Amino acid sequence: MSSDDATQNATTRFLPTEEGRIAYDMTGAGPLVVLVPGMGDLRSSYRFLAPELVAAGYTVVTTDLRGHGESDATFGSYGDVETARDITALVESFHRPAFIIGNSMAAGSAVLVAAARPDLVAGLVLIGPFVRQPASSSALSRGFLRVLMATPWAATMWRTYLPKLYAGAKPVDFDSYRNLVVAGLRRPGYAKSFSLTTRTSHSDAEARLTLVTAPTLVVMGAQDPDFKNPRAEADWIGAALHAPVVMIDDAGHYPQSQQPRPTARAIIQFLSKVKNNG
Repeated sequence: MSSDDATQNATTRFLPTEEGRIAYDMTGAGPLVVLVPGMGDLRSSYRFLAPELVAAGYTVVTTDLRGHGESDATFGSYGDVETARDITALVESFHRPAFIIGNSMAAGSAVLVAAARPDLVAGLVLIGPFVRQPASSSALSRGFLRVLMATPWAATMWRTYLPKLYAGAKPVDFDSYRNLVVAGLRRPGYAKSFSLTTRTSHSDAEARLTLVTAPTLVVMGAQDPDFKNPRAEADWIGAALHAPVVMIDDAGHYPQSQQPRPTARAIIQFLSKVKNNG
């Protein structure tokens, strides 16, 4: 069986918590890599990257956020801090450190895990990372986002907004993937969970950046529309974490699926370097 087949045929597992279950897949063999998607996304956002990591010799775990995908929507709160707790519990369940790869909001959560539990983190890869509040994040703009992504029309608005986040090249299966994301939001309780997740703050991650000691790689799409100047934001994060920065051309907020080959190449080179230096 090829690594691609192994990834596609991975069995969904569930991590129980007091408030609900967190869904994840695991496949491959070798050092542990945990892939965490961003707000409004699914673990299959890593559908192109995961097989590359398996082929490179890693145990790959892909997980859904609480209230997203196959995870339960029974949780009382959502956001960076809550996601960090879920990542911590998931890594603890494997009884060994992990490389944590977080996209968007999950990058901030990965920072929180690395700051609080360095024993659990072999390294970080932050993709399109939100590790501080955007400069444009005024009370007015946050209020507008809450209205825009309110429960009654969250699925419709997210369907409309997603193409903007995929500035640059889109995955070959973009339409079907977007349909899958939107269908998930239309299940009972999931639009509300997503809407609550949009209210998260990244200030906790910013306050703890100086506590991160794990080797880190910053990956940013050169056309990421979530940042006024993607290169400048990536460089700021890189300087704060003493981390190399890789800019991915012709990609927006999701380089792992928009430009999977150069993204996978950069990540595997980084993981290999950290592993060999460990």
